[in-house]
Amino acid sequence: MDCCSKAKDIPATTPVHRKVTAVIVGAGNRGKNYARYAEQFPDLFQVVAVAEPREHARSFIQKHHSLPQQHCYPGWESLTTVEKLADCAIIATQDQQHLEPAVMLAKKGYHILLEKPMAVTEEDCRSIYTACKNAGVILAVCHVLRYHPPAKKLKNLIDSGIIGEVVNINHTEPVGFWHFAHSFVRGNWRNTKMSTFSLLAKCCHDVDLIAYWMGNKQCVKLSSFGSLHHFKKEKKPDGGGMYCLQCEVEAGCPYSAKKIYLDPAPDRPRWPMSVVCDIEDAPEGYMKKLKEAIENEDTHLLPADVLHQCVQNGKKNYQANLLVLQVVNFEFIDGATATLTMVAFSEQLCNRKTEVYGTMGQLVWDESKGQKVTHFDFASRTSKVHQCEETNATAGWGHGGADFFMMKAFVEAVARGESHCGLTDPEVCLETHLLTFAAEEARLTGSVVKPSEDPRWKV
Repeated sequence: MDCCSKAKDIPATTPVHRKVTAVIVGAGNRGKNYARYAEQFPDLFQVVAVAEPREHARSFIQKHHSLPQQHCYPGWESLTTVEKLADCAIIATQDQQHLEPAVMLAKKGYHILLEKPMAVTEEDCRSIYTACKNAGVILAVCHVLRYHPPAKKLKNLIDSGIIGEVVNINHTEPVGFWHFAHSFVRGNWRNTKMSTFSLLAKCCHDVDLIAYWMGNKQCVKLSSFGSLHHFKKEKKPDGGGMYCLQCEVEAGCPYSAKKIYLDPAPDRPRWPMSVVCDIEDAPEGYMKKLKEAIENEDTHLLPADVLHQCVQNGKKNYQANLLVLQVVNFEFIDGATATLTMVAFSEQLCNRKTEVYGTMGQLVWDESKGQKVTHFDFASRTSKVHQCEETNATAGWGHGGADFFMMKAFVEAVARGESHCGLTDPEVCLETHLLTFAAEEARLTGSVVKPSEDPRWKV
C-alpha cells in the first residue's frame, strides 16, 4: 500500500518474529516521543529501562512504562556496567552527548536509534558509524522526514519519471519566529559551544531530504551564505529592558517570553511550555507553577538569566554564531542543482515548502497546505493533486506522522534482524551529515567547497 493512500488505518507492522525491547537514553522531548510506540503497540515494542540524569524526566518514563527502580539509571554510563538489557537503545541525549553512548552501547550489542544530528563533528560521526559497523548492529539516524508521506510521495513521483530529468530543487525550511527565539536564542541550541551550528542542528533533515530526492547522487560543489542579522545588541529598540517581564516595550516585541510561554499557556503542558515547567499536578495549579518558572528562572532545562532575557542582549551565554538565515547551494554530478533556505522569520512553524523542476514538469509540496503534492505537466499543461492523508495510527505523532513511520520501520528491522532500518541507511546518513559539515565550511570560508574532491567529506 502506498504510504499516501486514502486508507484511514494501517496495521502497526507486518508480522514480526518477536517483541522488540529498548532502553531510552535521554528522556527529553524526543526520547519520550519515540517511547510512545511501546504505549501504542505494547505487543510489538517494550521499554525496559531508562538512563536520564534529570529525576523528573526519568520518573516520567518509569511511570509510563512501569519500570522497576533498578532499571532506572542516572546516566548512560550505568548501562555499560550491567548485562545487556534490551535489543536496542534509543539515544536522544543532547547533540554533544551522542558519541560516547552510541559507541559504547553499540559495542555491547545494542542496535542504535540515534536522534539527529549523529554528532557535532565529522570525526565523531565517523566514529559512531564505524563502531556500529564493526559491532554488526543497526544504526538508524532519526532522519524522520524521509518517512513523511508527502516527502515519500515526492520521491516516488520523481522516480516515476513524470517530470523528466530533475534539473533543480528549491527547498525552504521556515523555522518560525517564536520557535527560533525559544530553541535557538534562549534554548539548548543558543550557542555553538553548547550544541552545534544551526544548519546541523535544524537542517541536517533538509540536506538529507535533498540528497534523498536527488537519488543520493554525488554532490560536486557547495556554497553557503548566512547571518545572525536580527538578534544582536545593536538591534535592540530604545527602552528595551534586560528581561521581558520588566521591559517597557515588551508589548510590541514578537519575541517576548511572556507572549511565547505565558499568554498562550494551556491548562496542561504542551511544547514549549512543557520543557520550561514539567510539573503537571502542582497543588497550586500548573499555570501558577509555569509563571513562577518564568519569573524565578527556576527551570529544569535552561540556566538562570536566560529564559526571559531579551533576545537582543548579546550576552556571551546567548547565541554565539547560530544563524537566523542561511542559504546552501548544491551542484550535483549530472549538472542538477538545489537550493536550501533556512529562515527564522516566518509565520509558518517548520512547514516546509519544496519545488522540484524537471524537463517535463514540476512538483510542489507546501506543508502548510496539507499533505499533498501538486504535479504540473508541461506537455498537457494540466495539474494533478496527489493527496496524502494521515492514518489513525499516526495521530498525534510528530513531523506529520513521520516519527511513527520511522519507529515502525526501526522496530521491524530489529525484529527481523535486518542490517539497516528502511530508508535511513547508515552510510547515506553519514554522507548527508558530511555534506552539512561541508556546507558550513563553505559559509565560514566564503569559498566553493568540492565534496567529491576532498576526503574530509567522503565516507
